[in-house]
Amino acid sequence: MTIDSTPTLFDVASASVVDGDDRTPLLPVRHPNQDLFICDVLDAIPKDDMASMEHPVFSLSTKPDNRTRRYEHNGNVIEIIPSGKGLATIHDKDILIYCISQLVAKMNQGEQPSRTVRLQAYDMLVATNRQTSGEGYRLMADALTRLRGTTVRTNIQTGGVEETRIFGLIEEANITRKTFDGRMLDLEITLSEWVYRSIISKNVLTLHRDYFRLRKPFERRMYELARKHCGVKDEWKIGLELLQKKCGSNSPLRVFRALVKKVCEHDADHGHFPDYAVTMTDDVILFRNRSGLKSKPDPVTVDDDAPYIDPETMHDAKTAAPGYDVYALYDEWVSWWHDMGKPELKSPAGAFLGFCKKRHERKPLR
Repeated sequence: MTIDSTPTLFDVASASVVDGDDRTPLLPVRHPNQDLFICDVLDAIPKDDMASMEHPVFSLSTKPDNRTRRYEHNGNVIEIIPSGKGLATIHDKDILIYCISQLVAKMNQGEQPSRTVRLQAYDMLVATNRQTSGEGYRLMADALTRLRGTTVRTNIQTGGVEETRIFGLIEEANITRKTFDGRMLDLEITLSEWVYRSIISKNVLTLHRDYFRLRKPFERRMYELARKHCGVKDEWKIGLELLQKKCGSNSPLRVFRALVKKVCEHDADHGHFPDYAVTMTDDVILFRNRSGLKSKPDPVTVDDDAPYIDPETMHDAKTAAPGYDVYALYDEWVSWWHDMGKPELKSPAGAFLGFCKKRHERKPLR
């Protein structure tokens, strides 16, 4: 990896975290009466594109990061160039995640997605566990500016297409309606073609509901990598130096090691890390899947003529019906489908997720 040798603001912040941080690892649920992941009419479950989960596109700094960064790995090259407002941060990425989630939800309903996403600013703040005060709206406006201003030059494939492209993370953002005191109400966000291709080719993965509660940008990045590489497998290992490279950190290895160690200690004490338990031994980081969803048979083998539900949708079903055995729900849903005369389904994934959500609404288990 080629990167500016000046210590990053993320690296400086990392050292301060290592020195001590007595706060709980997770932020509070700011909107307890809202389901963070199933909060609108389309039942949108948060999704992230796999390209930016694999490669360090977003800054982990909590302060303006004005470095140009270059990352190379296995033939993939990505250069991230900041605007005057600095690089887009991993917290700014919440907006992209929300937009991706909306478009995937529409696809699950059998609708044709568009690169332009129309949304309500309040809903996005609630869904990403952000403050809905005036400060929350100001921070969201700054995030949109950084997403539009950050320039990416890369040959990384999305949707099976490899070409060198130069683009912003979003093409534009349009505030279509404001309150009397200037807060944005309705937004239109046009995604880059690079991100949009990931969505329509379904190169996306579901995120755990606590992703937006992780306090530290570095933990969000660690979770993204674990979700991408471990997925529903039992475990995944990565060496410390490769993890440092994939996080985009240029701190001394000893400082980075101490930061990872602190994350592992917090997880041992609180079990807060989403989906995976994380430990480190001899500079090897091990992510173990907490979920009982792993190692289950593909539901298509249960009934050859039943509607096919892919593993990622089964993962989504856990969010739609928390606490339920989603494979048992699948069996019930297939039985219902047979009883109804095997009707043609416009979107089997959307129909199954709707079934799971209604079951949870009738009888929530937690």
